[in-house]
Amino acid sequence: MRQRLHGDTDLAWTVLGGDPALTERLTYGGPPGLLPARLPVMALARTTVAVCALAAAELAAERNGGPVPAVRVDDGAVAAAFLSDRLVRIDGRAPSTFAPLSRFWRTADGWVRTHANYPHHRARLLRALGLPESAGPAEVRAELAGRRAEEVQETVYSAGGLAIAARTPEEWAAHPQGVAVAAHPLLTLDTLDAGTPPRPLPPLAEGPALPAAGLRVLDLTRVLAGPVATRTLALLGADVLRIDAPQLPESQDAHSDTGFGKRSTFLDLASRSGRATFEALLTGADVVVTGYRPGALDRFGLAPEALAERRPGLVVARVSAWGGDGPWGDRRGFDSLVQVATGIAAIEADAGPASEGSTASGGGAGRGGIPGALPAQALDHGTGYLLAAAVLRKLTERSRTGGSGVATLALARTARWLVHGLGGAGRDDGRRAGAPTGPAAPDHDVERYLRDTDSPVGRLRYALPPVRFDGGPLTWATPPGRCGQDAPVWR
Repeated sequence: MRQRLHGDTDLAWTVLGGDPALTERLTYGGPPGLLPARLPVMALARTTVAVCALAAAELAAERNGGPVPAVRVDDGAVAAAFLSDRLVRIDGRAPSTFAPLSRFWRTADGWVRTHANYPHHRARLLRALGLPESAGPAEVRAELAGRRAEEVQETVYSAGGLAIAARTPEEWAAHPQGVAVAAHPLLTLDTLDAGTPPRPLPPLAEGPALPAAGLRVLDLTRVLAGPVATRTLALLGADVLRIDAPQLPESQDAHSDTGFGKRSTFLDLASRSGRATFEALLTGADVVVTGYRPGALDRFGLAPEALAERRPGLVVARVSAWGGDGPWGDRRGFDSLVQVATGIAAIEADAGPASEGSTASGGGAGRGGIPGALPAQALDHGTGYLLAAAVLRKLTERSRTGGSGVATLALARTARWLVHGLGGAGRDDGRRAGAPTGPAAPDHDVERYLRDTDSPVGRLRYALPPVRFDGGPLTWATPPGRCGQDAPVWR
């Protein structure tokens, strides 16, 4: 039993460059049957949280000079955390998640999934389809019914919008982007300027062990995967400053879930004053995390090599939808779209009449089946915890051997791992065969893993962090504030 629990964790920890012996510090528990799906979603969730917690415990030991603290992974806490974006409440109100035009549509030859949560993406989608800005689901449905899915995908992407034709796993494996993704490991860790001397970190202060205390993180991420990673670094004591462009603010509902422990500021990197402010922040930064499509920030001098040249010893972590190469390497994407492209939606599809306009977070490629979806935005959350783990591991390595570190992850790589790499990972990984998809087992008391706090945006109910180790923090030091309201300075 223990061997099955550790199998996937051992593999992920090895990819992260960790000492294999340290996985002996892990134990598991919690209720069975959570995050039910045909694919091993619970195994993905459990494994990514486990390696993140172990990386945090390792860095704490590195700073204090003692043994690596024991890590316990609670499936209940993990499942709640993977649903944090759905469980959060703001003064009792559920967050706004998927917009009316972010859904699955039947086309003349199959299905296409669109994403239009942000106003600019909605406008581009409608413009690409030749529809007025006032158009709603009925008009979009009628327009797409007579068009081919692949043609819709390319037309919308050419206009700067987001749409993906549904594929089976076999179709994705044969697609040039699927081939490009398959050529890479789950994640890559690289070292730049190896001549930069080690940067040992001082011992931790009394109280809860905060392995990232005293470290400064510039957070240039959006939506979910990147913000989950930086939310975790904030939990562990880092001073995380999120930066958004003033003309492209994040949804406050999203930030109310992922903004715990952080500060948030607006900075226009296209302006001279904004760039000067960023450069001043960079001189004091330890970590830069980016979550935009590859190349989008390079024009601002934010490519990893350029950052490391200006700030030797910096750890740069990058996450994107499709990875940095292949025909889609520079395209935007979201968890829901990656599920559809990679065949996850087809695997999760149910037999039966097709459902037009499904607003689930994914869809099936089966021409006659109901579009399917994972029970959580598992690619986002899982990649987020892997991203945080990669940062923590590079910080540990930097304290020992020096150099700048670069971590590169992609939702499509995580999707490939879920479909092809995970297996036999736990007591009950929640797999189902024809059972309804749900957030948890029927007898799971999710309230046990939720807490309430006052915040600048109201009374928040939120999921507790699943990253735990002996002596570590139990929750965040501060609640999220309002987007963009903090000064662009370090504490």
